[in-house]
Amino acid sequence: MCPRLKGAWARREAEERSSDTTRRHEEEPVTHPASCRAAHPAQGPRAAPGAAAWCALLLVFSAAAFPTDAWPAQAYPVKAVRIVVPFSAGGGTDIIARLLAQKLSEAWGQQVVVDNRAGGGAVIGTEIVAKSGPDGYTLLLTANPHTANPVLNARLPYDALRDFAAVTMVASAPLIVVVHPSLPVRSVRELIAFAAARPGQLSYGSSGNGGPQHLAGELFKSMARIDMVHVPYKGSAPATTDLLAGQVQVGFSSMLTVLPHVKTSGMRVD
Repeated sequence: MCPRLKGAWARREAEERSSDTTRRHEEEPVTHPASCRAAHPAQGPRAAPGAAAWCALLLVFSAAAFPTDAWPAQAYPVKAVRIVVPFSAGGGTDIIARLLAQKLSEAWGQQVVVDNRAGGGAVIGTEIVAKSGPDGYTLLLTANPHTANPVLNARLPYDALRDFAAVTMVASAPLIVVVHPSLPVRSVRELIAFAAARPGQLSYGSSGNGGPQHLAGELFKSMARIDMVHVPYKGSAPATTDLLAGQVQVGFSSMLTVLPHVKTSGMRVD
């Protein structure tokens, strides 16, 4: 791992941990791999249904077999850095990536660019980073699919743990249930009743197979015992576009993506 990149995050995390090290060890006796710790909240009592769906963003980069003594003895970075986002532009992950890129550019004095490589439930963009040179200049800002895909897909073109080095969890946010304004429901209870009376007639869009929105939708269906059709997209932005157009009627979306539309176009939060 690049010494400067790793060191900056390590110093910040050390400062945050210094005041509560003892408490953390008491509360988290089980040790998980770094990427799992970053992508999931600490385990505790069973969460309430409304708190079950969260989207976590994890910053990682390629960690292919590369001896640590092979790092050049020079400052980092000395050239442009690329952040690959495995989702389409305009979604929650993309918004966070662009804010992060701006701040890193200012801090490093080097250009940091965002490269959207959507598709395959985040597999396409993730594979690009896995096969890039392990020099710290190609980063991946991903979300829950990084940990879900190995469970859902036995033939991934990379190893989610071995081929990446976790840097930090950048952000986490709850997902919210939103509906098209034409749907005659004003609460989750009414949405469940409406869908139960029309099995298979409602559809919900997601950012892609295996993503947090897909898993949230399937969890909602299972708990409510209703049948809705899943429509996967290459990111939350196109899913939101079709929800606004009425092509799908329901969404389990990031607040970053949908709140502006709730305020301006009549999309409702149940």
